[in-house]
Amino acid sequence: MKQKLWLTLVTCLAYCIDKELYKAIDYLREQVRVLVEHQEKQDKRIILTYSQRMRVAAKAKRLSRKMLERCTELFTSDTIIRWYRKLSAEKYDGSQNRASPGRPQIDQEIVNLVIRFKEENPRWGYQKITDQIVYLGYKISKSSVKNILIENGYDPEPDLTVRSTWHEFIKSHWDVLAACDFFTIELLVGHKLIRCTVFFVMELASRKVFFAPVKPQPDGPYMRHIAKILTDSEDGFLQGKRYLIHDRDPLYKTDGFHGILRSSGIEPVKLPARSPNLNCYSERYIKSVKSECLDHLILSSVKHLEYVLQQYSEYYYSVPYYLMRLCA
Repeated sequence: MKQKLWLTLVTCLAYCIDKELYKAIDYLREQVRVLVEHQEKQDKRIILTYSQRMRVAAKAKRLSRKMLERCTELFTSDTIIRWYRKLSAEKYDGSQNRASPGRPQIDQEIVNLVIRFKEENPRWGYQKITDQIVYLGYKISKSSVKNILIENGYDPEPDLTVRSTWHEFIKSHWDVLAACDFFTIELLVGHKLIRCTVFFVMELASRKVFFAPVKPQPDGPYMRHIAKILTDSEDGFLQGKRYLIHDRDPLYKTDGFHGILRSSGIEPVKLPARSPNLNCYSERYIKSVKSECLDHLILSSVKHLEYVLQQYSEYYYSVPYYLMRLCA
């Protein structure tokens, strides 16, 4: 009997406490509604600071989901729970302690080395380049080398069956190659125009030019004489050269010209017909000497022509002018 009495008293007391609590909650909710209505009239959005969000989320965590939905007026329950989860995630976020996220970057020195290997050895694949870089003491994988080549527009696996281009051949034999050609110029001697043919030889590695003695009408003996001058054992212009490139002009077919060159260890290379692009350096020099010098002068003798050509050759080979052409 006494136990039932005490249970009844406790129940009544709890009911009274809960009833007062619910009245307090209703009162606080009504205050929040008034605050929200006041903010809406002023067209202002309630924005909480970081610490305010943390305080609200900490208090909301103590309530059940059902009670939270009943008590919340200013924000939705999902918003408050999202704040809490975000705060929990930030507590264990260690991204700020990482020095550099992701894979380590490849040094620019290695990237430049890969590109240099590819430019100087266009037939090499990425595996060969990787082996050479590792041999030099650097650490890099072949997949990284392949990606570097692709990003810079190079083929990581060139087709080895493709024949070398003429440009690659010329570039690979700079130091042993020379090229020669003819061009004509009109001399005003007296009241007549006399056509002279100028023969020159160019060293491709340095663009240094040698002008042969000018003769109005070259012939076979003239070509043999020029061959002897070029291959002279003391100061011949072709000393140390292995190949001489020339076109299909009939003057090169004269007896003795090719023989003198071959006896000195120089192999004449006759270019295909109608292919001036294969002797592009000589052709470009002819355009330069005419457009920059000869087209602006009226030449009256062979000696005058030889003097002008000698002066232009020194000017063309001068260091500032030569460097300007390399940078162009």
